[in-house]
Amino acid sequence: MKFRRKGIFLLLIFSILLGFASPDSSPPNVVSEWLSVKPRHSNLLKDALTDGTSNGEPSELWSPLPDQGWRPCGENMRPVKPTNSSGYLQVFLDGGLNQQRMGICDAVAVAKILNATLVIPLLEVNPVWKDSSSFEEIFDVDHFIDVLKDDINIVKELPFEYAWSTREFYATAIRETRIKTAPVHASDHWYTENVLPILQSYGIAAISPFSHRLAFDNMPEDIQRLRCKVNFQALTFVPHIRALGDALVNRLRYPYSRSEPEHGLLHQFTYKKPEPKKFVVLHLRFDKDMAAHSACDFGGGKAEKLALARYRQMMWQGRVLNSQFTDEELRSQGRCPMTPEEVGLLLAALGFDNSTRLYLASHKVYGGKARLETLRRLFPLMEDKKSLASPEERAQIKGKASLLAAVDYYVSMHSDIFISASPGNMHNALVGHRTFESLKTIRPNMGLLGQLFLDKNMSWVDFRQAVVEGHHYRHGQLRIRKPKQSIYTYPAPDCMCRA
Repeated sequence: MKFRRKGIFLLLIFSILLGFASPDSSPPNVVSEWLSVKPRHSNLLKDALTDGTSNGEPSELWSPLPDQGWRPCGENMRPVKPTNSSGYLQVFLDGGLNQQRMGICDAVAVAKILNATLVIPLLEVNPVWKDSSSFEEIFDVDHFIDVLKDDINIVKELPFEYAWSTREFYATAIRETRIKTAPVHASDHWYTENVLPILQSYGIAAISPFSHRLAFDNMPEDIQRLRCKVNFQALTFVPHIRALGDALVNRLRYPYSRSEPEHGLLHQFTYKKPEPKKFVVLHLRFDKDMAAHSACDFGGGKAEKLALARYRQMMWQGRVLNSQFTDEELRSQGRCPMTPEEVGLLLAALGFDNSTRLYLASHKVYGGKARLETLRRLFPLMEDKKSLASPEERAQIKGKASLLAAVDYYVSMHSDIFISASPGNMHNALVGHRTFESLKTIRPNMGLLGQLFLDKNMSWVDFRQAVVEGHHYRHGQLRIRKPKQSIYTYPAPDCMCRA
């Protein structure tokens, strides 16, 4: 009995330690969903590991995009700043960093449509990431105002007579100055008919919620160009984010420079700076929220399925459309985000090998180190913010999801190649921004990959051939925006002109 009690005590201590080791605050009984993580594609992985050490990378992988005949549009139209403002416009933006970024662009456009003075947008606390970062903590406010000074009036805060217009004021009752009914993808006419009268009557209007509340189609050309100007010129990160981003990029380009020994004056004349290395940024959004909402099977066994089902019930009362379908149905339709293992196999099949420098842009990985183990075996030179930056450098962004995402966004924009493991706001924002700058971006063919990963008997040779052929025209070639598509993902022809 004594030994039995001791064994139970040790098991309890072990469970508690495992619980503390997990990156989220889940109770210890959820740890079992992590312990069952194991490779799902062992046959492909075995050959990929061998292939990645014996063959060099194809040279065309790193070649820049050919000139496609499109450039960012010049300033052919002189902006006309309104002389008499119709009132103050407030917007309350929810979502993560990149959803808020698009909302900021739309807010400037709406202020222009209404001839209003824009108050620096208020960012809501994200319910998933629990981040309370303000606009001023993420973006360079003075730069934002300066770039747009000839387009609209912008103020950092409301004057004293309107200081009552706050989140708290609108949370307590229905207010005549708050617009809650702005439809998704509203037209410019909707704003002039429904919001302008409120501005003229009260001198202020607050729109909440606001995300995705401005249409992409049938907009005046000057409004579209203004949205582009905000996204690609006015929105820059605060100096300490840019400084940390530059440091990370430099360490990826020159991985050995930090450890180079100094040998006095002679060294200064004889030391030659090494050639810069190329690197890939992998945006790996594989958090528990995404995994649960996708309703796919990620290979974690019964414990993981139960844990994700409980999470779906807790977050969305089980109302997740995908949960009606089987994993095979979801994968065959390309609706399952790739696991770190699967995106590693994709990169290996495209020709990247174990000498590839990989930067992992990710806030939190569901499954922790166990989930990343296979990806790291394929790409041992994988880095992230924690491995590249010191604790002191990370202190200003620690615990701030939006600032962490901002650093990843900055590094992604300075990489040779960007690839995202799953569609989403970060993916869409960077695809559009890199298209605008003519930078190489690999877009995974999710439908094809879903079907390939379902075939457990496929050989590595056949898998690699299918991947290469299926991604031949998915390396960042410019695509013209279609109706209803976002100008922030497809900047041509609204933000770009033929050369």
